[in-house]
Amino acid sequence: MSEVEGASDQLSEVSLDEKQKPASENVENSPSDSPEYLSVTIGATVPTGFEQTAADEVREKLGSQSRISKDRGKIYFDISVESLSKVHGLRSVDNLFVVVQEFRDYQFKETKEDVLKDFEDLAGKLPWSDPLKVWKINTSFKKKKTKRKKLTQQNSINKEKVDDEQGDMGAEKQITSHTVEEVLETIENQDDTIGETPILAYSKKISEIPSAIEKEKGVNESPKEETESQVLKFRVTCNRAGENHCFTSNEAARDFGGAVQDYFKWKADMTNFDVEVLLNVHNNEIVVGIALTEESLHRRNITHFGPTTLRSTLAYGMLRLCSPQPTDIIIDPMCGTGAIPIEGAAEWPNCYHIAGDNNPLAVKRAANNILSLLTKSQVKESKAFWGLPIDAIQWDICNLPLRTGSVDIIVTDMPFGKRIGSKKRNWNLYPSCLQEMSRVCRPGTGRAVLLTQDRKCFAKALSRMGHLWRKVHTVWVNIGGLHAAVYLLKRTSQVFVHPSELEHEKETF
Repeated sequence: MSEVEGASDQLSEVSLDEKQKPASENVENSPSDSPEYLSVTIGATVPTGFEQTAADEVREKLGSQSRISKDRGKIYFDISVESLSKVHGLRSVDNLFVVVQEFRDYQFKETKEDVLKDFEDLAGKLPWSDPLKVWKINTSFKKKKTKRKKLTQQNSINKEKVDDEQGDMGAEKQITSHTVEEVLETIENQDDTIGETPILAYSKKISEIPSAIEKEKGVNESPKEETESQVLKFRVTCNRAGENHCFTSNEAARDFGGAVQDYFKWKADMTNFDVEVLLNVHNNEIVVGIALTEESLHRRNITHFGPTTLRSTLAYGMLRLCSPQPTDIIIDPMCGTGAIPIEGAAEWPNCYHIAGDNNPLAVKRAANNILSLLTKSQVKESKAFWGLPIDAIQWDICNLPLRTGSVDIIVTDMPFGKRIGSKKRNWNLYPSCLQEMSRVCRPGTGRAVLLTQDRKCFAKALSRMGHLWRKVHTVWVNIGGLHAAVYLLKRTSQVFVHPSELEHEKETF
């Protein structure tokens, strides 16, 4: 029996129920033969520049050492399959995949035809068995890709059909018949902005959930559809980096994917697929893997997006740079949709987080995202969950309604001057922002983590505030193709004195 045929047979036999079988039923099987004892290599894509941050989180939460890839934005670590659910709880990773095989120094042939022929032959030589087992087990942990437009239309129809006599208690009883994952996924796809009070809006959202779930599950699926679903659909995605390749990404994916299809007898489908096979090529390094996520994990907390919404994974990395401590007061004075304070409240609930912005629409989006996170927390806890350590406020960044020296940490995404604001306005905005941040931040212990792509303007503004801020560290990141920087600043012990007070003293003397 070939490796591929064996993998297909084992794939059909893998079940999560095997974990729950009594020990007496598994006496004949050695521990290494059982799926939960598998040890595999997991690959994770992370925000570029924050690879070490992700590696530190993996070490702390999983007890595994990570290897940072030469290809920026990726790390690799070994785990046992029983820890797979914890991997999905990592805050710093965008996408996950299980490594089938890695070639550190792959020798490419000289002609394109020979290279593509090697890719075809490679498909039948790879150890697919254990990665496919992991993929099967992973289906209960991964978050399914959201279908926002479809669900929004369904929810608008369901809203009209809600029985007025049912009330909140009736809705609460219906929720219990569905899994928490289904409830959370349905809540996440409610894109309507909330104009009512939080409690009323929450009640309406909850009342819409059960019927939307039933439609999403497809209760009346025909036997024909069930038969078709048994044939696995797949696609191959090639990610290529390097200048010395004689082939394109599409050519590699086409030929390698054709060989995979011939071996497994799967059906190719570029959009509605069950298995995504990854072919990552970086110079002379090749990694073949199977995707464990359908949608990037960075979308976990945000339901209302703005023009420049920050990824949750990048927000986590920025927050982690300043090492929040219990009881710290953390503010984001230009919060946008609230990605940074929401991520902070989810990971550091013992701190107090404030989301502020001068744009009322941004504050409204942040408030709706906070409400969504509150709803998720309440559903997960299956009991009353009275609040989160976070507030959303409309304010002026240059005149914050906060006491002098009252804030421990400032973390914010400053306007790049492209989609929001302009480079010209930044020359006045940045110095004013840093001055007001200097006033509210606690002398001696205060920290600030600031993200900007307008590095020249920021450097000029920081030079004026050198007596109040000391640059500790810089992380270079790639945001949508833009080369940006994350600056970690430490507040000096010098007491803040407003420039107007200095001028007054000069006039007095």
